[in-house]
Amino acid sequence: MAEQLPGLLMCVCTGKCPGFEKMDIWDFINRARVELPVEYGAIHPQLCEVDGDRFLGDFLEAKRPLVIAACAPNMQYKMFRDAFAAKGMDVKRDMVPLDIRDLTTDEAIDKVSAKLHEMGVKRDV
Repeated sequence: MAEQLPGLLMCVCTGKCPGFEKMDIWDFINRARVELPVEYGAIHPQLCEVDGDRFLGDFLEAKRPLVIAACAPNMQYKMFRDAFAAKGMDVKRDMVPLDIRDLTTDEAIDKVSAKLHEMGVKRDV
């Protein structure tokens, strides 16, 4: 995955999920896209809905590895496997699901940063 920078996509479960109460989602995504080695950062309100499927399908056209910061990884694999398969991608290889619920902004940044480091992703200077 380290060949190209991954994208970072955050799903916030309509923005009303109690799991995101401790986090400033706008600060998180802005800090992540500036501070971390990702190609971009984006927020979608609810990827598990029909428009989320359409969005993800369009988003995956780039065939870029994708870190999804959202809910439980097992749920993400179930929800997104068809969208990845439709684009000829392997959800287990091309998606890195992270559960960032119940974290503060700093804790979520640290979790994504640690995962990117584990993946061997480095920002080119």
